[in-house]
Amino acid sequence: METSLFRAFSSLLSLLLAIHIIPLAASTPSYLSFLQCLSKHSDPSDHILSRVYTPNNSSYDSVLQHYIRNKWFNRSTTPKPDTIFTPLQESHVQVAVICCRKTGKYLKIRSGGHDYEGISYVSNISKMKLLGSKLVQFWANFITEFGRSKIHAFPAGVCPTVGVGGHITGGGYGNLLRKYGLSVDNLIDVHIVDVHGRILNRESMGEDLFWAIEGGGGASFGVISAYKIRLVKVPDVVTVFRVVRSLEENAIDIVYRWQFIADKIDNNLFIRLTLKPIDDKQKGTKTIEASSVALFLGEFRKLLLVLDRDFPRLGIHIEDCREMSWIESELFWANFRNGTQPDALLNRMPGGKFLKRKSDYLQKPIRKDKLKYIFDKMIELGDTELVFNAYGGRMNEIPEWETPFPHRAGNIFKIQYAANWEEEGKEAENFYLNQTRVLYNYMTPFVSKSPRCAFLNYRDLDIGVSHNENNRYIEGRVYGLKYFKDNFNKLVKIKTLVDPDNFFWNERSIPPLAA
Repeated sequence: METSLFRAFSSLLSLLLAIHIIPLAASTPSYLSFLQCLSKHSDPSDHILSRVYTPNNSSYDSVLQHYIRNKWFNRSTTPKPDTIFTPLQESHVQVAVICCRKTGKYLKIRSGGHDYEGISYVSNISKMKLLGSKLVQFWANFITEFGRSKIHAFPAGVCPTVGVGGHITGGGYGNLLRKYGLSVDNLIDVHIVDVHGRILNRESMGEDLFWAIEGGGGASFGVISAYKIRLVKVPDVVTVFRVVRSLEENAIDIVYRWQFIADKIDNNLFIRLTLKPIDDKQKGTKTIEASSVALFLGEFRKLLLVLDRDFPRLGIHIEDCREMSWIESELFWANFRNGTQPDALLNRMPGGKFLKRKSDYLQKPIRKDKLKYIFDKMIELGDTELVFNAYGGRMNEIPEWETPFPHRAGNIFKIQYAANWEEEGKEAENFYLNQTRVLYNYMTPFVSKSPRCAFLNYRDLDIGVSHNENNRYIEGRVYGLKYFKDNFNKLVKIKTLVDPDNFFWNERSIPPLAA
C-alpha cells in the first residue's frame, strides 16, 4: 500500500530557506529600504529582521559556509552576497519575494545540498548582481525518518548531502529508480510561493505549472516550501554488495557485458559502476579499477539467481553480499561503517574538496576495442572518474513528455564525469577542469546525439555557454534542449505565463520568451 507524507515548511524551522540579497544596480533602493519593507509586510511578533545577516554580522560567515560542499565556492575570491535571509515560515518567504521585487532585487534559491557549480552560493557568476535563495531540506532528514518504518522508502538520492529542494524538482534519482522511477515521479503536491507572493498548491496553480515543477527545476518558477510525496514499499531485507575488479581481473569484459544488460536486468536490482584511475604500485604506473555497487530489493539468494542468469561475468559470490534493512543500505551506500546509526546521515559538515562534474547518456553499447581506448585515455589524463548509473525498468515505462525530465526509454545508463582535488590555486584548478573537458570531448562519438543530452541536477556551466546575456531565451535554449529536449518549449511557455519578467532567474533557469 502506498503511503504519502506532507513535510510542512514550518516543521523544518531555520533549515528551510536562505535568501542572498544583492542590489541589482547602484541606483536601486538601499539595504535599509529592504529592511523597512520586511517590517512593513510582517507581524512584529515574527521578529523577521533577526533572520537577516550581512557581512557585519558575526554569524554571516557560518550561515553562508555551513552547507557549502564544494571548496571551490568557499574561497576569499568568491563573490559573496551582501545579505542572507533565513525565513522560518512560509509567510516570511512571501514577504521576501514581495520586498525583493519592490526594492529592485533579484532572487536565487539556495538548497544546502552539493550544488556542483555554486549557483546558489555565488552572487554574480554571470557578472550580474543577484538575490539568491534556496530551499534547504535534506534527503538525510527523509531517510532517517522513513527508515524507522523499515518497509517504506522514497526514491531519491543515495548521498545524504543532497538538498531536497533542488533534487526533487530537477528529476532526482537514486538506487530505487529502476523499480519506482525518479523522485519527481512520486511527487503528489507542492506549496510554491510565486512571483506575486502567493502560496499555491497543485489545485490553485493548475496542472501546467505543476507539470513544470515535476523535473523542470522549481527555482525557475518560484520558491517551493513544502512537498507532498508518495512513499513506496521496500522489503524487510535488502541485499547490497560492493566489488572491485582490476584490468587484470577482466574489468573491460565486465564493463562491455554490463552495457547489454544494465537496463534489462531484474527491476529490483540497481548497479552503479565506477571506473577510476588508480596508481598501480607494483608497476609504478596508472591503471583502471571498475567498482560495482548494488542494491537488490530482496534476499541474497534471489540476487545470486538473477546474476547467475544475466550477469555471471561479474563473478559475485555469497561472501560478497550483505543482507540488511533499507535504511542500513543507505548508510552502506554513503560509505559509513557497518553498525553506524542512521542519525550519522544528518552530519552537515562543509565539504573539504574542490570538484567538477559533467554528464552524458549512453544509448548504444560501446565496442570492446573502443572501451579499451577510453580506459587508455582515462589513464593518460590521470584522475577523472566515470560513474555509470543504470536505467531501464520503471524508467522505460514513463513517456518522456509526462514530466519535463525526458531521459527515459532508450537510455542504457547515465554517465557522470567526476574530478575531485585538494590542491589550492589556479594551476590545479585548470589541470582538473581540463581533464574533465578533454574526457567529455573524447566521449562524443559514444553518447547521445541531436541533442547531446545532459542531466539538470549535475550542474555544469560548460554546457550550452552562449554568453548572450542580452537575450536570455537564446542563451537558455542552448542548454535547455540538452536538459529537456522537446519539453523545453512547453517549459518556456509556462515560464512566460507565470514569470514573464524573469524574476526567478539563475544560470540554468528556464527563460521566458520576452527575456
